[in-house]
Amino acid sequence: MMPTLRVINAAQVSELLEPGQLRSALEVALVAQAGGKANVPPRIAAAAPNGMVAAMPGYLDGVGLATKIVSIFPGNVGLPSHMGVIVYFDVATGMPLALLDAEKITEDRTAMAAAIATDLLARADASVLTIVGAGAQGKAHVEAFGALRDWQEVRVVSRNRNSATVLAAQARTAFTPKVTVANFNGFEEAVRGADVVALCTHAAEAVIDPAWVGPGCHVSSVGSQAELPVGLVGVGPLVVDHLGAVTTEPPAGAAEIQHVLPDSVTELGALIASGDGGRTGSDQITVYKSTGHAVQDIAAARLVYDLAQASSVGVLIDL
Repeated sequence: MMPTLRVINAAQVSELLEPGQLRSALEVALVAQAGGKANVPPRIAAAAPNGMVAAMPGYLDGVGLATKIVSIFPGNVGLPSHMGVIVYFDVATGMPLALLDAEKITEDRTAMAAAIATDLLARADASVLTIVGAGAQGKAHVEAFGALRDWQEVRVVSRNRNSATVLAAQARTAFTPKVTVANFNGFEEAVRGADVVALCTHAAEAVIDPAWVGPGCHVSSVGSQAELPVGLVGVGPLVVDHLGAVTTEPPAGAAEIQHVLPDSVTELGALIASGDGGRTGSDQITVYKSTGHAVQDIAAARLVYDLAQASSVGVLIDL
């Protein structure tokens, strides 16, 4: 019998990925990762004049074996900044089983991991959410954060005023009607008084001032460069999606937290497994920093592949 490969395009991935199922899959994967059940080497990348191409292979016990190849070109206009594919393999034989578009998976798993961290770290009464950045991650955060809290106000701010206006309109649809959604002209105005600040930019330097962040705020950062102010790192509990973000230089790690000692950082999977909240006081400023990790891609790819198999979605091609 000739091996076949299931090709699942972007529209099909988008249709199959459901936030609740994705969250469950990611929580299982993150806990397994923190428990030492993953074999994931640091990502490698080849630099080009306008960006880079990175490879992220990994194996997660009980979930699967996959490799993501992704291009990251922050200056793209009219195209996504992140594009690529995920190849999902049979664990027993190594045969490629599926080729999946990686754009939607990358967007959604990144935002959902940040949402999981926010659910654990933000105060129980957090009601004002600020999303900084109105690109792909801003949009994904609107979807992932919608059901986390009984939000009263959602603030959207971006260097691109038009993008912020569009995202605010999308947020008005995604959140319950009682939520006030507004787009702000200034970053400081949008951040001051917020209970949760979600940074979703490609900025190569800090986009907010620590002085704007009030007591008890939770700050989340998913940017791949240096959007998170170093002054916020270490003032309270710091959670990362994987310890390699601290111990490994970019592109595998995060520039903002390279000075932090690993034993002062909590891995997100360990926090989930503990069943405890990440803060010990209502005035603490908590921080989550993401750089992405292959186990998140593996978990999402396995979820999409299983759903595609069950519903015969995708195109089968002979290898």
